[in-house]
Amino acid sequence: MTNLLRPLKDRLPAFERNAWLFLASVIIGGVSFSIYQLYFNLYVLSLGMGKDFLGILSAMPSGVILILGLPLGVLADRMGRRTALLWGNAGATAAILILIATPSPPLMMTGAILLGLSQALFILSIAPFIMQVSNEATRTALFSANFGLQTLAGFFGSLLAGKLPGWFAAAFAWGAESPEAYRAAIAVSAAMTLLSSAPLWLIRNSAQTADRAANAHIGVGRLWGELTRPLILKLLAPSVFIGFGAAILIPYMNVFFKERFAIPDDWLGALFSLASVTMGVATLFGPLLASRLGKVRSVVFTQSASLVFMLAIGFWPNMFVAGLAFLIRGALMNMGDPLFRAFSMEQVPDGERATLNSAQTLVWEIGWTFGPAVSGFVQQRYGFAPLFIATCFFYALASALTYIFFRDSESKPLAAQTQTA
Repeated sequence: MTNLLRPLKDRLPAFERNAWLFLASVIIGGVSFSIYQLYFNLYVLSLGMGKDFLGILSAMPSGVILILGLPLGVLADRMGRRTALLWGNAGATAAILILIATPSPPLMMTGAILLGLSQALFILSIAPFIMQVSNEATRTALFSANFGLQTLAGFFGSLLAGKLPGWFAAAFAWGAESPEAYRAAIAVSAAMTLLSSAPLWLIRNSAQTADRAANAHIGVGRLWGELTRPLILKLLAPSVFIGFGAAILIPYMNVFFKERFAIPDDWLGALFSLASVTMGVATLFGPLLASRLGKVRSVVFTQSASLVFMLAIGFWPNMFVAGLAFLIRGALMNMGDPLFRAFSMEQVPDGERATLNSAQTLVWEIGWTFGPAVSGFVQQRYGFAPLFIATCFFYALASALTYIFFRDSESKPLAAQTQTA
Protein backbone atom coordinates (compact mmCIF):
# COMPACT_ATOMS: atom_id res chain seq x y z
CA MET A 1 0.00 0.00 0.00
CA THR A 2 2.92 2.32 0.67
CA ASN A 3 4.00 2.01 -2.95
CA LEU A 4 0.49 2.84 -4.10
CA LEU A 5 0.37 5.99 -2.00
CA ARG A 6 3.88 7.22 -2.81
CA PRO A 7 3.04 8.91 -6.14
CA LEU A 8 0.29 10.93 -4.46
CA LYS A 9 2.51 11.79 -1.50
CA ASP A 10 5.29 13.00 -3.79
CA ARG A 11 2.89 15.28 -5.65
CA LEU A 12 1.23 16.94 -2.68
CA PRO A 13 3.86 19.66 -2.09
CA ALA A 14 3.49 20.71 -5.75
CA PHE A 15 -0.15 21.70 -5.32
CA GLU A 16 -0.83 25.39 -5.75
CA ARG A 17 -2.62 27.49 -3.13
CA ASN A 18 -5.96 27.25 -4.95
CA ALA A 19 -5.74 23.46 -5.00
CA TRP A 20 -5.10 23.29 -1.25
CA LEU A 21 -8.08 25.57 -0.58
CA PHE A 22 -10.24 23.37 -2.78
CA LEU A 23 -9.18 20.28 -0.82
CA ALA A 24 -10.02 22.04 2.45
CA SER A 25 -13.51 22.61 1.10
CA VAL A 26 -13.71 18.95 0.08
CA ILE A 27 -12.95 17.81 3.63
CA ILE A 28 -15.58 20.04 5.24
CA GLY A 29 -18.16 19.17 2.60
CA GLY A 30 -17.43 15.46 2.97
CA VAL A 31 -18.11 15.56 6.71
CA SER A 32 -21.33 17.47 6.05
CA PHE A 33 -22.56 14.99 3.45
CA SER A 34 -21.87 11.97 5.65
CA ILE A 35 -23.99 13.45 8.46
CA TYR A 36 -26.87 14.21 6.10
CA GLN A 37 -26.63 10.81 4.42
CA LEU A 38 -26.72 8.95 7.73
CA TYR A 39 -29.77 10.65 9.20
CA PHE A 40 -32.08 12.12 6.59
CA ASN A 41 -33.96 8.87 5.93
CA LEU A 42 -34.29 8.24 9.65
CA TYR A 43 -35.52 11.80 10.19
CA VAL A 44 -38.29 11.47 7.61
CA LEU A 45 -39.45 8.15 9.05
CA SER A 46 -39.32 9.54 12.61
CA LEU A 47 -41.90 12.12 11.51
CA GLY A 48 -44.31 9.26 10.89
CA MET A 49 -44.16 9.59 7.12
CA GLY A 50 -44.35 6.48 4.97
CA LYS A 51 -41.52 4.86 3.08
CA ASP A 52 -43.32 5.47 -0.20
CA PHE A 53 -43.11 9.22 0.43
CA LEU A 54 -39.47 8.85 1.47
CA GLY A 55 -38.80 7.08 -1.82
CA ILE A 56 -40.38 9.87 -3.85
CA LEU A 57 -38.51 12.50 -1.85
CA SER A 58 -35.19 10.69 -2.32
CA ALA A 59 -35.76 10.36 -6.07
CA MET A 60 -36.51 14.02 -6.72
CA PRO A 61 -32.93 15.41 -6.66
CA SER A 62 -31.78 12.83 -9.21
CA GLY A 63 -34.83 13.57 -11.34
CA VAL A 64 -33.89 17.24 -11.39
CA ILE A 65 -30.32 16.38 -12.37
CA LEU A 66 -31.57 14.06 -15.12
CA ILE A 67 -33.95 16.62 -16.62
CA LEU A 68 -31.96 19.83 -16.11
CA GLY A 69 -28.38 18.57 -16.01
CA LEU A 70 -27.46 19.79 -19.49
CA PRO A 71 -28.79 23.38 -19.17
CA LEU A 72 -27.40 23.66 -15.65
CA GLY A 73 -24.03 22.53 -16.98
CA VAL A 74 -24.14 25.29 -19.58
CA LEU A 75 -25.14 27.75 -16.84
CA ALA A 76 -22.16 26.62 -14.75
CA ASP A 77 -19.90 27.27 -17.75
CA ARG A 78 -21.18 30.83 -18.05
CA MET A 79 -21.06 31.53 -14.32
CA GLY A 80 -17.55 30.20 -13.90
CA ARG A 81 -16.71 27.07 -11.94
CA ARG A 82 -15.87 28.74 -8.62
CA THR A 83 -19.09 30.77 -8.70
CA ALA A 84 -21.10 27.67 -9.58
CA LEU A 85 -19.58 25.78 -6.65
CA LEU A 86 -20.43 28.62 -4.28
CA TRP A 87 -24.01 28.85 -5.52
CA GLY A 88 -24.28 25.08 -5.30
CA ASN A 89 -23.22 25.13 -1.66
CA ALA A 90 -25.53 28.03 -0.84
CA GLY A 91 -28.47 26.32 -2.52
CA ALA A 92 -27.75 23.01 -0.79
CA THR A 93 -27.63 24.76 2.59
CA ALA A 94 -30.99 26.40 1.96
CA ALA A 95 -32.45 23.14 0.66
CA ILE A 96 -31.42 21.16 3.75
CA LEU A 97 -32.90 23.82 6.03
CA ILE A 98 -36.15 23.74 4.06
CA LEU A 99 -36.26 19.95 4.31
CA ILE A 100 -36.05 20.04 8.11
CA ALA A 101 -37.98 23.27 8.73
CA THR A 102 -41.42 21.70 9.04
CA PRO A 103 -43.01 18.28 8.41
CA SER A 104 -44.92 19.58 5.40
CA PRO A 105 -44.74 17.26 2.34
CA PRO A 106 -45.09 20.10 -0.22
CA LEU A 107 -42.38 22.14 1.48
CA MET A 108 -40.09 19.13 1.78
CA MET A 109 -40.57 18.35 -1.91
CA THR A 110 -39.66 21.95 -2.71
CA GLY A 111 -36.48 21.49 -0.69
CA ALA A 112 -35.69 18.27 -2.56
CA ILE A 113 -36.04 20.04 -5.92
CA LEU A 114 -33.75 22.85 -4.75
CA LEU A 115 -31.27 20.24 -3.50
CA GLY A 116 -31.23 18.63 -6.95
CA LEU A 117 -30.59 21.97 -8.66
CA SER A 118 -27.78 22.77 -6.24
CA GLN A 119 -26.19 19.33 -6.50
CA ALA A 120 -26.24 19.57 -10.29
CA LEU A 121 -24.39 22.90 -10.24
CA PHE A 122 -21.84 21.50 -7.80
CA ILE A 123 -21.29 18.05 -9.29
CA LEU A 124 -20.98 19.31 -12.87
CA SER A 125 -18.38 21.87 -11.81
CA ILE A 126 -16.02 19.66 -9.80
CA ALA A 127 -13.99 17.98 -12.54
CA PRO A 128 -13.56 21.13 -14.69
CA PHE A 129 -12.61 23.11 -11.57
CA ILE A 130 -9.93 20.57 -10.70
CA MET A 131 -8.60 21.02 -14.22
CA GLN A 132 -8.41 24.78 -13.60
CA VAL A 133 -6.54 24.66 -10.29
CA SER A 134 -4.02 22.04 -11.36
CA ASN A 135 -1.39 21.60 -14.01
CA GLU A 136 -0.30 18.58 -16.00
CA ALA A 137 2.15 17.51 -13.31
CA THR A 138 -0.36 17.63 -10.43
CA ARG A 139 -3.69 16.89 -12.12
CA THR A 140 -3.84 13.14 -11.54
CA ALA A 141 -2.73 13.56 -7.94
CA LEU A 142 -5.38 16.22 -7.32
CA PHE A 143 -8.16 14.00 -8.69
CA SER A 144 -6.89 11.19 -6.44
CA ALA A 145 -6.64 13.51 -3.44
CA ASN A 146 -10.20 14.69 -4.04
CA PHE A 147 -11.48 11.10 -3.88
CA GLY A 148 -9.23 10.08 -0.99
CA LEU A 149 -10.14 13.06 1.18
CA GLN A 150 -13.84 12.53 0.54
CA THR A 151 -13.39 9.00 1.84
CA LEU A 152 -11.43 10.19 4.86
CA ALA A 153 -14.00 12.90 5.58
CA GLY A 154 -16.74 10.28 5.35
CA PHE A 155 -14.97 8.22 8.00
CA PHE A 156 -14.73 11.07 10.52
CA GLY A 157 -18.11 12.50 9.53
CA SER A 158 -19.91 9.23 10.17
CA LEU A 159 -18.18 8.85 13.53
CA LEU A 160 -19.26 12.38 14.48
CA ALA A 161 -22.75 11.80 13.13
CA GLY A 162 -23.18 8.73 15.30
CA LYS A 163 -22.81 10.88 18.41
CA LEU A 164 -24.79 13.98 17.42
CA PRO A 165 -28.39 12.90 18.17
CA GLY A 166 -27.36 11.59 21.59
CA TRP A 167 -25.56 14.84 22.40
CA PHE A 168 -28.53 16.97 21.40
CA ALA A 169 -30.96 14.65 23.18
CA ALA A 170 -28.97 14.95 26.41
CA ALA A 171 -28.65 18.72 26.11
CA PHE A 172 -32.33 19.43 25.40
CA ALA A 173 -34.05 16.42 27.04
CA TRP A 174 -35.19 15.01 23.70
CA GLY A 175 -35.50 11.38 22.76
CA ALA A 176 -32.25 10.10 21.25
CA GLU A 177 -34.12 8.94 18.13
CA SER A 178 -36.70 11.71 18.07
CA PRO A 179 -37.36 14.02 15.10
CA GLU A 180 -35.91 16.90 17.12
CA ALA A 181 -32.59 15.13 17.69
CA TYR A 182 -32.29 14.09 14.04
CA ARG A 183 -33.30 17.58 12.89
CA ALA A 184 -30.56 19.14 15.00
CA ALA A 185 -27.97 16.71 13.61
CA ILE A 186 -29.00 17.53 10.03
CA ALA A 187 -28.85 21.25 10.87
CA VAL A 188 -25.17 20.70 11.71
CA SER A 189 -24.80 19.25 8.23
CA ALA A 190 -26.36 22.38 6.73
CA ALA A 191 -24.01 24.62 8.71
CA MET A 192 -20.96 22.65 7.58
CA THR A 193 -22.13 22.77 3.96
CA LEU A 194 -22.16 26.54 4.20
CA LEU A 195 -18.81 26.51 6.00
CA SER A 196 -17.28 24.52 3.15
CA SER A 197 -17.73 27.61 0.98
CA ALA A 198 -15.21 29.59 3.04
CA PRO A 199 -12.10 28.08 1.39
CA LEU A 200 -13.71 28.55 -2.03
CA TRP A 201 -14.19 32.26 -1.31
CA LEU A 202 -10.44 32.54 -0.74
CA ILE A 203 -9.55 31.01 -4.09
CA ARG A 204 -8.14 33.48 -6.56
CA ASN A 205 -9.71 33.44 -9.99
CA SER A 206 -8.01 30.89 -12.20
CA ALA A 207 -7.53 31.31 -15.89
CA GLN A 208 -10.61 30.11 -17.71
CA THR A 209 -10.48 28.10 -20.88
CA ALA A 210 -11.81 30.31 -23.64
CA ASP A 211 -13.86 27.65 -25.32
CA ARG A 212 -15.06 25.86 -22.19
CA ALA A 213 -18.73 26.35 -23.01
CA ALA A 214 -18.23 24.92 -26.45
CA ASN A 215 -16.27 21.88 -25.35
CA ALA A 216 -17.35 21.02 -21.82
CA HIS A 217 -20.89 20.00 -22.72
CA ILE A 218 -22.25 18.07 -25.61
CA GLY A 219 -25.34 19.08 -27.53
CA VAL A 220 -28.43 16.92 -27.22
CA GLY A 221 -28.28 15.86 -30.87
CA ARG A 222 -24.67 14.73 -30.69
CA LEU A 223 -25.23 13.03 -27.35
CA TRP A 224 -28.15 11.07 -28.81
CA GLY A 225 -26.04 10.10 -31.79
CA GLU A 226 -23.31 8.79 -29.52
CA LEU A 227 -25.80 6.93 -27.33
CA THR A 228 -27.05 4.92 -30.30
CA ARG A 229 -23.61 3.63 -31.31
CA PRO A 230 -23.29 -0.12 -30.53
CA LEU A 231 -20.03 0.31 -28.59
CA ILE A 232 -21.45 3.10 -26.43
CA LEU A 233 -24.64 1.13 -25.78
CA LYS A 234 -22.56 -1.83 -24.62
CA LEU A 235 -20.52 0.40 -22.30
CA LEU A 236 -23.66 1.98 -20.87
CA ALA A 237 -25.78 -1.14 -20.41
CA PRO A 238 -24.02 -2.45 -17.26
CA SER A 239 -24.24 1.02 -15.67
CA VAL A 240 -28.01 1.12 -16.19
CA PHE A 241 -28.51 -2.08 -14.19
CA ILE A 242 -25.90 -1.27 -11.54
CA GLY A 243 -27.44 2.18 -11.08
CA PHE A 244 -30.98 0.91 -10.67
CA GLY A 245 -29.91 -1.98 -8.46
CA ALA A 246 -28.02 0.40 -6.20
CA ALA A 247 -30.79 3.01 -6.14
CA ILE A 248 -33.45 0.65 -4.80
CA LEU A 249 -31.39 -0.47 -1.81
CA ILE A 250 -28.10 1.28 -1.01
CA PRO A 251 -29.60 4.64 0.13
CA TYR A 252 -31.72 2.75 2.66
CA MET A 253 -29.06 0.64 4.33
CA ASN A 254 -29.29 2.86 7.42
CA VAL A 255 -33.04 2.21 7.61
CA PHE A 256 -32.47 -1.53 7.11
CA PHE A 257 -29.95 -1.85 9.95
CA LYS A 258 -32.20 0.22 12.21
CA GLU A 259 -35.27 -1.88 11.55
CA ARG A 260 -33.65 -5.31 11.33
CA PHE A 261 -31.21 -5.08 14.23
CA ALA A 262 -32.38 -2.00 16.21
CA ILE A 263 -28.80 -0.74 15.97
CA PRO A 264 -28.06 2.39 18.09
CA ASP A 265 -27.12 5.60 16.27
CA ASP A 266 -23.52 5.60 17.51
CA TRP A 267 -23.02 2.03 16.28
CA LEU A 268 -24.62 2.96 12.97
CA GLY A 269 -22.22 5.87 12.62
CA ALA A 270 -19.26 3.62 13.41
CA LEU A 271 -20.41 1.06 10.83
CA PHE A 272 -20.72 3.66 8.09
CA SER A 273 -17.37 5.21 9.02
CA LEU A 274 -15.70 1.81 8.69
CA ALA A 275 -17.45 1.37 5.35
CA SER A 276 -15.86 4.60 4.13
CA VAL A 277 -12.41 3.33 5.08
CA THR A 278 -12.82 -0.12 3.54
CA MET A 279 -14.16 1.36 0.30
CA GLY A 280 -11.29 3.82 0.10
CA VAL A 281 -8.66 1.17 0.76
CA ALA A 282 -10.28 -1.20 -1.73
CA THR A 283 -9.88 1.29 -4.57
CA LEU A 284 -6.11 1.27 -3.94
CA PHE A 285 -5.97 -2.46 -4.57
CA GLY A 286 -8.08 -2.32 -7.71
CA PRO A 287 -5.12 -1.58 -10.03
CA LEU A 288 -3.16 -4.48 -8.50
CA LEU A 289 -6.01 -6.89 -9.22
CA ALA A 290 -6.39 -5.47 -12.73
CA SER A 291 -2.69 -6.02 -13.42
CA ARG A 292 -3.22 -9.74 -12.78
CA LEU A 293 -6.69 -10.37 -14.20
CA GLY A 294 -7.25 -7.43 -16.51
CA LYS A 295 -9.82 -4.70 -15.92
CA VAL A 296 -12.83 -6.54 -17.32
CA ARG A 297 -12.28 -9.79 -15.43
CA SER A 298 -11.49 -7.83 -12.26
CA VAL A 299 -14.79 -5.96 -12.54
CA VAL A 300 -16.73 -9.18 -13.14
CA PHE A 301 -14.95 -10.95 -10.28
CA THR A 302 -15.45 -8.20 -7.68
CA GLN A 303 -19.08 -7.54 -8.62
CA SER A 304 -19.94 -11.24 -8.66
CA ALA A 305 -18.17 -11.88 -5.35
CA SER A 306 -20.08 -9.01 -3.73
CA LEU A 307 -23.40 -10.79 -4.35
CA VAL A 308 -22.70 -13.39 -1.67
CA PHE A 309 -22.15 -10.66 0.90
CA MET A 310 -25.19 -8.71 -0.27
CA LEU A 311 -27.38 -11.74 0.43
CA ALA A 312 -25.68 -12.19 3.82
CA ILE A 313 -26.60 -8.61 4.75
CA GLY A 314 -30.22 -9.15 3.86
CA PHE A 315 -30.85 -12.61 5.24
CA TRP A 316 -28.26 -13.47 7.92
CA PRO A 317 -29.91 -13.01 11.34
CA ASN A 318 -26.74 -11.94 13.19
CA MET A 319 -26.00 -8.20 13.27
CA PHE A 320 -22.23 -8.59 13.41
CA VAL A 321 -22.13 -10.98 10.46
CA ALA A 322 -24.41 -8.65 8.48
CA GLY A 323 -22.21 -5.67 9.42
CA LEU A 324 -19.05 -7.45 8.30
CA ALA A 325 -20.77 -8.45 5.05
CA PHE A 326 -21.78 -4.81 4.57
CA LEU A 327 -18.13 -3.72 4.78
CA ILE A 328 -16.86 -6.43 2.41
CA ARG A 329 -19.65 -5.87 -0.12
CA GLY A 330 -18.94 -2.14 -0.30
CA ALA A 331 -15.22 -2.75 -0.70
CA LEU A 332 -15.71 -5.22 -3.56
CA MET A 333 -18.16 -3.07 -5.50
CA ASN A 334 -16.06 0.07 -5.11
CA MET A 335 -12.94 -1.80 -6.15
CA GLY A 336 -14.51 -2.60 -9.49
CA ASP A 337 -16.26 0.66 -10.34
CA PRO A 338 -13.15 2.81 -11.03
CA LEU A 339 -11.71 -0.02 -13.13
CA PHE A 340 -14.75 -0.11 -15.39
CA ARG A 341 -14.72 3.68 -15.67
CA ALA A 342 -11.09 3.57 -16.75
CA PHE A 343 -11.76 0.69 -19.14
CA SER A 344 -14.67 2.61 -20.68
CA MET A 345 -12.52 5.67 -21.33
CA GLU A 346 -9.92 3.47 -23.01
CA GLN A 347 -12.46 2.10 -25.48
CA VAL A 348 -13.19 5.40 -27.22
CA PRO A 349 -10.95 8.02 -28.86
CA ASP A 350 -9.93 11.02 -26.77
CA GLY A 351 -12.41 13.32 -28.51
CA GLU A 352 -15.36 11.10 -27.54
CA ARG A 353 -14.54 10.65 -23.85
CA ALA A 354 -16.50 13.70 -22.75
CA THR A 355 -19.52 12.32 -24.61
CA LEU A 356 -19.19 8.95 -22.91
CA ASN A 357 -18.75 10.56 -19.49
CA SER A 358 -21.93 12.61 -19.99
CA ALA A 359 -23.81 9.52 -21.15
CA GLN A 360 -22.66 7.50 -18.13
CA THR A 361 -23.85 10.26 -15.82
CA LEU A 362 -27.18 10.34 -17.63
CA VAL A 363 -27.90 6.61 -17.39
CA TRP A 364 -26.84 6.54 -13.72
CA GLU A 365 -29.33 9.29 -12.89
CA ILE A 366 -32.08 7.37 -14.70
CA GLY A 367 -31.76 4.60 -12.12
CA TRP A 368 -31.63 7.03 -9.23
CA THR A 369 -34.65 8.94 -10.53
CA PHE A 370 -36.98 5.93 -10.47
CA GLY A 371 -35.26 3.47 -8.12
CA PRO A 372 -35.89 5.21 -4.77
CA ALA A 373 -39.61 5.65 -5.50
CA VAL A 374 -39.93 1.96 -6.44
CA SER A 375 -37.98 1.04 -3.31
CA GLY A 376 -40.21 3.08 -1.04
CA PHE A 377 -43.32 1.42 -2.47
CA VAL A 378 -41.84 -2.06 -1.98
CA GLN A 379 -40.52 -1.34 1.53
CA GLN A 380 -43.89 -0.04 2.66
CA ARG A 381 -45.70 -3.20 1.54
CA TYR A 382 -43.23 -6.08 1.44
CA GLY A 383 -40.15 -5.09 3.44
CA PHE A 384 -36.53 -5.30 2.35
CA ALA A 385 -36.25 -8.95 1.27
CA PRO A 386 -37.49 -8.41 -2.32
CA LEU A 387 -35.11 -5.47 -2.71
CA PHE A 388 -32.05 -7.51 -1.76
CA ILE A 389 -33.02 -10.18 -4.28
CA ALA A 390 -33.74 -7.61 -7.00
CA THR A 391 -30.47 -5.78 -6.41
CA CYS A 392 -28.50 -9.02 -6.65
CA PHE A 393 -30.33 -9.84 -9.88
CA PHE A 394 -29.48 -6.46 -11.45
CA TYR A 395 -25.86 -6.65 -10.30
CA ALA A 396 -25.53 -10.19 -11.67
CA LEU A 397 -27.05 -9.11 -14.98
CA ALA A 398 -24.62 -6.18 -15.20
CA SER A 399 -21.67 -8.48 -14.52
CA ALA A 400 -22.85 -10.96 -17.14
CA LEU A 401 -23.23 -8.22 -19.75
CA THR A 402 -19.79 -6.85 -18.93
CA TYR A 403 -18.24 -10.26 -19.45
CA ILE A 404 -20.22 -11.07 -22.60
CA PHE A 405 -19.54 -7.73 -24.26
CA PHE A 406 -15.91 -7.15 -23.26
CA ARG A 407 -14.22 -10.40 -22.24
CA ASP A 408 -11.88 -10.17 -25.25
CA SER A 409 -11.71 -6.37 -25.57
CA GLU A 410 -8.51 -5.81 -23.60
CA SER A 411 -6.55 -7.90 -26.06
CA LYS A 412 -7.76 -5.86 -29.04
CA PRO A 413 -6.30 -2.53 -30.15
CA LEU A 414 -8.58 0.47 -29.85
CA ALA A 415 -8.77 1.06 -33.61
CA ALA A 416 -9.96 -2.48 -34.23
CA GLN A 417 -12.64 -2.19 -31.55
CA THR A 418 -13.86 1.11 -32.99
CA GLN A 419 -14.15 -0.34 -36.49
CA THR A 420 -16.06 -3.42 -35.38
CA ALA A 421 -18.41 -1.62 -32.94
